[in-house]
Amino acid sequence: MSEHNHVVNKEGEVALNKVDDALNRIDDSKKDDILGSFDSFKSYLSDKIEMAQKIGLNEEVMAKAAEKIAGYLAAKEEPRNSEEKLLQELWKVGDKEQQHALAHMLVRVAQSS
Repeated sequence: MSEHNHVVNKEGEVALNKVDDALNRIDDSKKDDILGSFDSFKSYLSDKIEMAQKIGLNEEVMAKAAEKIAGYLAAKEEPRNSEEKLLQELWKVGDKEQQHALAHMLVRVAQSS
């Protein structure tokens, strides 16, 4: 895969506009594996957070990426468990500031997993 398809470039800069494209490239079977249970989702998110930390991304950048992912999931994926349903409902009723705070909390949940 060429570099222009990556969300993070070799300088460690995040192209938030590419997050949706990256999510759209995940096949349905992989999405089902990731979203099948909340523990699977946390584990996947934890792996991505760990990778982001290794390349030097700070929490704010990770939260902005988490915001894009949460927005995508809320708009395009049906919740597969009660935890995902709660997150979707919280996301939908929150304003931009609350969604950003929720994204930070998701990053921290993933870091503690």
